[in-house]
Amino acid sequence: MLERLQAVEDRYEQLNEWLSDPDVVNDTTKLREYSKEQAEISEIVQKYREYRDTTTQLKDAKTMLQDNLDEEMEDMVKMEIEELSEKKEELEETLRILLLPKDPNDDKNVIVEVRGAAGGDEASLFAADLYKMYSRFAEKNNWKAEVIESTPTELGGFSKIIFMINGEGAYSKMKYENGAHRVQRVPSTESGGRIHTSTATVAVLPEAEEVEVDIQEKDIRVDTFASSGPGGQSVNTTMSAVRLTHEPTGIVVSCQDEKSQIKNKDKAMKVLRARIYDMYQKEAEAEYAENRKSAVGTGDRSERIRTYNFPQSRVTDHRIGLTVQKLDQVLQGELEQIIEALIVEEQAEMMEEAGEA
Repeated sequence: MLERLQAVEDRYEQLNEWLSDPDVVNDTTKLREYSKEQAEISEIVQKYREYRDTTTQLKDAKTMLQDNLDEEMEDMVKMEIEELSEKKEELEETLRILLLPKDPNDDKNVIVEVRGAAGGDEASLFAADLYKMYSRFAEKNNWKAEVIESTPTELGGFSKIIFMINGEGAYSKMKYENGAHRVQRVPSTESGGRIHTSTATVAVLPEAEEVEVDIQEKDIRVDTFASSGPGGQSVNTTMSAVRLTHEPTGIVVSCQDEKSQIKNKDKAMKVLRARIYDMYQKEAEAEYAENRKSAVGTGDRSERIRTYNFPQSRVTDHRIGLTVQKLDQVLQGELEQIIEALIVEEQAEMMEEAGEA
């Protein structure tokens, strides 16, 4: 581990030199690339230097203990050794986590697709609840949520809603929401007070840059149509809605939320690029996934990951067996406790795998 840490620090110093070079400063691409890399490893370097200083202080304290000290001084040195030993262990643990392989998509914006699944109108209403929950979670993280496409229902739900979350590290947290979410509650339309179970699916896709996915214009069929509202009624007489079909993969994306055809096409392209990128990623990772324990952050969207139980005001994440009695707070976007627990679990799995390798 120490060799790897020293290599990271050497790289950090090399980047420092390059970032002071006038040729690099005048090259926007290199300047951005080197600055990004340096920012990514700066925490590791800072913790490594702190660890090295702590190790030196601990060694000096143990050496001092061998001298002829009076009783009071000896007690003080022993206390210092105990504190430094604890600090050293904590820093070692932190460094092990920081050295774990990082998901290359973690810093990206995300495109989230929420769809009502089993349960009819109640599933659509639950999809709307999930959209509001994620919008509030985005606000708490100083991210921006923007609707790309939605299919509202007459009761105020969504059979489908696709939105983008722009913000640093959005994917690193939102990726854990990928999967099927289940709700247990008495619907407002239920006169007998019976509890119904409904589901909505959530797909979280990292935004893909143009350089990451090569989409040829000739491979895309563009269709325009009038936008529609609940029940399919026309809400716009102009042909502003856009449907994009990527013929090599068969992926279809439509967008009708903007009044401008150009804006709708731009939003649809972002979703199309993200879906193609997601498809390529899944293909590339298929063989690797077969030889690896399932990670909590990469659940299939058909897998039931969480239950929201209204009568008992509890939320249960089935991947890690975590239950919190804070349903109201969770639906208000207080997801941090659940996501932090999922991150810790995934880090533990990765450390266990690293130990077995």
